[in-house]
Amino acid sequence: MIRLATWLLAAIVLWPASSLAQTKVRLAVGGQPALFYLPLNVTDRLGYFRDEGLNVAISDVSAGGRALQALMGGSADVVTGSFDHTIQMQAKKQTITAVVQLGRFPGFVLGLIGPKAAAYRGPADLKGMKIGITAPGSSTHFMALHMMEQAGLKPDDASFIATGAGATAVAAARRGEIDAMINVDPVISQLESENAIRVVADTRTEQGTRLVYGGLYPAAVLYLPPAYAQNNPKTVQSLTNAFVRGLKWIASHSAEDIARAMPAEHALGNMELFTRAIHNSLPMYSPDGRFTAEGAETALKVLREFDPSIAKAKIDISATYTSAFLDKVATR
Repeated sequence: MIRLATWLLAAIVLWPASSLAQTKVRLAVGGQPALFYLPLNVTDRLGYFRDEGLNVAISDVSAGGRALQALMGGSADVVTGSFDHTIQMQAKKQTITAVVQLGRFPGFVLGLIGPKAAAYRGPADLKGMKIGITAPGSSTHFMALHMMEQAGLKPDDASFIATGAGATAVAAARRGEIDAMINVDPVISQLESENAIRVVADTRTEQGTRLVYGGLYPAAVLYLPPAYAQNNPKTVQSLTNAFVRGLKWIASHSAEDIARAMPAEHALGNMELFTRAIHNSLPMYSPDGRFTAEGAETALKVLREFDPSIAKAKIDISATYTSAFLDKVATR
């Protein structure tokens, strides 16, 4: 009996963390099927959260701004969302900090739709257009405002229509409800395959990102309140470990492998096109989760162009992200 008890105790000690009690984490995301958030889906689908002893409950709240609201309202612990939010909230004297960079380029694409596509020569031509964006206050909205500002236009020189980042965006373009859109894959690749859109700005690559923003521009990140990291350092480290593992998996696998690992519904009914969209988007993902000072400074410069609250605020850009948890990720 003593031997049996000793064996059971040893088995429990050696049993993988994933099969014992797991730490629950509430994660909010806005538009989970978008390839902007592919690293989240890979990390979750491959069981990397579970391997770290985490039970991550993912809530897709359809827009990045709503994910931020869920965090600030207390219904989420962490968010996979735009790096821009870390700057916006600091301007409101509420600090949130990014701990892993998922996307090193935004992956946003500006495309023209319908009769105005052929006549487009530059951002100045956006004046008077109905521009589809994923949601008001989203990073797709910010890209439109930045391009308009660079062309000497004001925010109210165009009208903005929320289309989401999935089938609703495709439908809005097909029905001619918008003249232009800024969206992400697989929406863009779907419309390109139908010759329904003319791409005029593309931040899926470093070159395209620098052309639009004048420098590197961080995209999706994992962000959270500093208090959460202080009170739950092991949990945040586990989240970081899992995400970095997911990023490394993406960097070492083909678009075909990645597409097969995703939920079928993310393909919008066309797996071949979905695979092509992933292939087109692969350069945008970070290989290691690390931030660059250049990217953070570019984001701050761009947001100051059209957001008066940020233009007037004293922003400590070094407080918008930390490498503390990345520095402790074990080599796998």
